[in-house]
Amino acid sequence: MSEPRTTTVEVNGFPCRVWTKGSGPKVGFLAGLGGLPRWLPFLDELAKTRTVVVPSLPGYPGGSTGHSVLDTHLDWVLAVRQLLDKAGLAGCDLVGASVGGAFAAEIAAIFPGHVKKLALLAPFGLFDETNPATDPWAQRRDAVAGLMCADADKWSAMVSPPEGANSVEWPIEMVRASEAAARAFWPLGATKLEKRLGLIAAPTLLLWGEKDAVIPPSYAQKFATGMKGGSPRIETVPDAGHLAYLDRPEAVASAILAHLG
Repeated sequence: MSEPRTTTVEVNGFPCRVWTKGSGPKVGFLAGLGGLPRWLPFLDELAKTRTVVVPSLPGYPGGSTGHSVLDTHLDWVLAVRQLLDKAGLAGCDLVGASVGGAFAAEIAAIFPGHVKKLALLAPFGLFDETNPATDPWAQRRDAVAGLMCADADKWSAMVSPPEGANSVEWPIEMVRASEAAARAFWPLGATKLEKRLGLIAAPTLLLWGEKDAVIPPSYAQKFATGMKGGSPRIETVPDAGHLAYLDRPEAVASAILAHLG
């Protein structure tokens, strides 16, 4: 499996890693909780027919910094807009998962010309008092893997130190990624996104792992109901948890590529 090309862009004066691999029309991917410590089989599946561009959010693994200056939700959305622009993704198809899915939805709503087609995998952003999401920052460390994936080993493998990582600094880097997501979404990922969903015009696929233990699968319909202009379609991924692209990389990639056309 060949490695992606790595470049760096600046957002608010701080570096953010960008991975690129494949050929064909561009598709951007904004990762979920934990970011992307390593390139994944899911991304290779997308790269078979697409140029996959993966910018790392501020504070996430790969030397991406700058999360500490993002104090409001608006700060985060504008930083993501900068990141997509500088990664060459303005006007391209966009895929977002979990916390990355919430940002992808915000970009599609506020800057509709920036997103051609949209795929969201169990995005954050909404809150239902009758069926609340799970707070991932309130869990014991040994419970997180089972919360993220139906197969806990998939999460553990993703967040294990990659080759060449500093054994002292790596745990700090992963804690920083969790802190970055918490700055944007704690508590419970509620950002009042429902007020902006109706602005999304991009054709949208909503994908949910049937065993999602973070954002209940019932939230898929809540997103679809709020997206009046995006003609949203809901698909469920069997035997998959919150980060379905780790549990079922081929199935998730196949559904996304079918949607993007």
